[in-house]
Amino acid sequence: MSIKTFAAKIFAHRIDKRTQKWVQNPIATQEKVFKELIQKAKSTKFGKDHGFGFVHHHKDFVKHVPIRDYEELKTYVNLVVNGEEDVLWPGLPLYFAKTSGTTSGAKYIPITEASIKEQVKASRNAILNYIHETGKADFVTGKMIFLQGSPVLEEKNGIKLGRLSGISAHYVPNYLQKNRMPSWETNCIEDWETKVNAIVEETKNEDMTVIAGIPSWVQMYFEKLKENTNQHIGDLFKNFELFIYGGVNYEPYRKKFETLIGRKVASIELFPASEGFFAYQNSQKEKGMLLLLDAGIFYEFVRTDAFFTEHPKRHTLKDVEIDVDYVMIISTNAGLWAYNLGDTIRFVSLNPFKIVVSGRIKHFISAFGEHVIAKEVEEAMQIATNKTNASVSEFTVAPQISPEDMQLPYHEWFIEFEKTPDDMGKFITHLDEALQQQNSYYYDLIVGKVLQPLKITSIQHGGFMEYMKSIGKLGGQNKVQRLSNDRKVADALSKYKIS
Repeated sequence: MSIKTFAAKIFAHRIDKRTQKWVQNPIATQEKVFKELIQKAKSTKFGKDHGFGFVHHHKDFVKHVPIRDYEELKTYVNLVVNGEEDVLWPGLPLYFAKTSGTTSGAKYIPITEASIKEQVKASRNAILNYIHETGKADFVTGKMIFLQGSPVLEEKNGIKLGRLSGISAHYVPNYLQKNRMPSWETNCIEDWETKVNAIVEETKNEDMTVIAGIPSWVQMYFEKLKENTNQHIGDLFKNFELFIYGGVNYEPYRKKFETLIGRKVASIELFPASEGFFAYQNSQKEKGMLLLLDAGIFYEFVRTDAFFTEHPKRHTLKDVEIDVDYVMIISTNAGLWAYNLGDTIRFVSLNPFKIVVSGRIKHFISAFGEHVIAKEVEEAMQIATNKTNASVSEFTVAPQISPEDMQLPYHEWFIEFEKTPDDMGKFITHLDEALQQQNSYYYDLIVGKVLQPLKITSIQHGGFMEYMKSIGKLGGQNKVQRLSNDRKVADALSKYKIS
């Protein structure tokens, strides 16, 4: 055992003891975070405008601070962007994480000194937790890569800005610097395809033990590696042990990954965002991710079925239930207050508090009242591919309200198959039945002859990649939208369909 491996195990044990302290006192931990956030920000512009001096309990907070998304908080954010201090959080943020806005261009998410420290700590602790649980630490002596955005940062009124993954690249600890891949120069390449090709050349002869990134873009890296070397990834990187991912559900990609790798490897799921690092997978044996309760973030939860009512109830941890979909609302040490992140989550354990990401509150299909969410279509896809031995590279789903043949409307699935099912009819049946079993509203619509069973439009190889390139979202942290309630994505993808 190397000194580095031994030290990693000792450190992992120490971190686990710290983690267990707040895991065993979840409600008290969140109450402490809440009070610290309010106290710290009560003299800011936002704090004064919202009476933080009178906020002592959650019910006071609900009374004084409404739920907002980015667009509704933008007035305050713009003041920060213009260089004004003490607006959302004392002083100025260290960075802005620049992301794509939904309605009005770029979004500038503030990142403070306190919040970036929590981001870095959570990333580190996710790996240390794996070491403590499994006892495996030899991988720390090998090479590690995170497929990320460029670390080159711009500047706006004295505040640096860039993609979150690019900002995070500046915080790789010294003891991992020699293990880190790719080179700084390659990491700075902006064009995604050029960058991946350069990464392939730099890594194909290295001892890669840890690979991390959004599954769809890691898949592209693996495919190019296999094309370049004519080897399975697991043979090329004999000590490849750990795949770390976040951003999307891994399950639709798992079969394809195992084919590319040639064997199974352990994986860790993360739940990071520009707004904060919320959870990580803390067990290789149990489902879900541990919700981080001591990370400078106070959580509220609103049931998805009540979210669009006039005054939805805002639950704290002590009120949540298992297997209910909630919109996650956050208040953070970066100055986001009662902020609608847009993600929906579901608790799979209350001791400890563990979650899965079930979708996006804005990404669903309810053109006919069915309210189908991402988790349901992803699980249906997994069931159908397993039963038919098919393999899928990427997919998205949209409603077809007005079929040209005047038949009943339906859900249209745009699928890029890696391996087409031998019997497409059976595949469609399994897919549709799996969705009906998960969503009673969809079942009722099918049985009641309001909808006909789903239809599939096959997309040519590389079609989704070309679509993402066409909208300027190839690579990095960008993800294919899994569900749409309109035909915008569907119409754009139609040019890549197989005739």
